[in-house]
Amino acid sequence: MADADVRALTRALIARPSVTPDDAGCQDLIAERLRPLGFSCEALPSGGVSNLWARRGAARPLLVFAGHTDVVPPGPEAAWPSPPFEPTETEGMLVGRGAADMKTSVAAFVVAAEEFIAAHPKHAGSIALLLTSDEEGPATDGTVHVCRVLEARDEKPDYCIVGEPTSANRLGDTIKNGRRGSMSARITVRGVQGHVAYPHLARNPIHELAPALAELTAIRWDEGNDYFPPTTFQVSNLHAGTGAGNVIPGIAAIDCNFRFSTASTPDDLQARLIAVLDRHGLDYDIAWTISGLPFLTPQGPLCAALQSAISDETGARAELSTTGGTSDGRFIARLCPQVVEFGPLNRTIHQVGECLPLDNLVPLKNIYRRVLETLLPDTERG
Repeated sequence: MADADVRALTRALIARPSVTPDDAGCQDLIAERLRPLGFSCEALPSGGVSNLWARRGAARPLLVFAGHTDVVPPGPEAAWPSPPFEPTETEGMLVGRGAADMKTSVAAFVVAAEEFIAAHPKHAGSIALLLTSDEEGPATDGTVHVCRVLEARDEKPDYCIVGEPTSANRLGDTIKNGRRGSMSARITVRGVQGHVAYPHLARNPIHELAPALAELTAIRWDEGNDYFPPTTFQVSNLHAGTGAGNVIPGIAAIDCNFRFSTASTPDDLQARLIAVLDRHGLDYDIAWTISGLPFLTPQGPLCAALQSAISDETGARAELSTTGGTSDGRFIARLCPQVVEFGPLNRTIHQVGECLPLDNLVPLKNIYRRVLETLLPDTERG
């Protein structure tokens, strides 16, 4: 029956059109399932975002399943093979917005906890779920808010699995045991506007910026480490000019981004970039935005438990990886020493026709349950 439960709960969550930041009742549904298991379910709303902290037990270690109930907009509904918020099963696939990212993981969390608690009511430690409706949005009032609340009351997890879809080719082939940091800059270089026929009366900020930009793009910022590739620097936008072909612009601005590993710090990267601009004598302003710091969970109890569970359930040898963008794991890692991401196939996330193989649902749930069995064993044995 539990196998049918994970399928039914996934379908019920997909049917709720929870386009970020709207939760559409998903967290209420989950809380209704968790309370009878002994979970204390605490709503922690912030800025129009729904957040749920549900915890069973007070002992250590505390294992947290983290995820989000919001989804990206479906796009043109006419392009979908079936309505995006009507879960549809066809040719062995479950189709619907959120099927892969990440309502299947959330449903698997809940049913895994139900099965584990039924079999091990006197398990060690505590279990919690941290859910937000802000992951696909600005991510300013979701997991980061819950983590502030938890930190203020010294309620810190020991282990956390974020249910992001990490599997590339088959369920269980990839675990994210860290993510690179992301730091952006808007650099505004001032010149003097003028007529292109009289360049001696103007100062072209594009010309002045170009040599510095060439130097920045050629720098090798670090060598990475055993878990991360070298830090990268990329320019995403360049803005200048009035639109007229005979006017030298007075201002040029670039948007750039560092994706950086634990081999570099934001302060060091900022200082090195500023040194290049100063060396080229530019008249500039710079505004920095750090959207996430890097985090890393080296091989240890959580990685080992998850890799073993995946192998036992699917036969796959899970690779530890830090590739890709950022996730809410970056906020949780400030409180929790071991944070990993693991979930279903990611090949259709955010796409029209998002879908997931139906035969992945039960193994995913079983993997989460096996991790609970390893890390929170019975405190009393017959």
